[in-house]
Amino acid sequence: MLVYNWRAILKHAWSVRFMGGALLLIILEPIYNFVAATWVVKNIYIQLGISAFTGILAAAAIVARIYVQQKVSGDLNGKPPPEG
Repeated sequence: MLVYNWRAILKHAWSVRFMGGALLLIILEPIYNFVAATWVVKNIYIQLGISAFTGILAAAAIVARIYVQQKVSGDLNGKPPPEG
């Protein structure tokens, strides 16, 4: 079941933004490896940087998920919405 304000969460939550960035890097990493293997010399520092930045974005998403974000939570501050 979706949360009551899923559209606002997708639009404003930093955790979603960070996970989107991590997903983008996860998608780009094999593309870079293919290009590096066929056309240029591999650079281990670029691979390590992509992997490290992906991990940092995933960790930031976890931290951002537990903090209250006013645009998403509003006056609820972590409390469930009233029924009805």
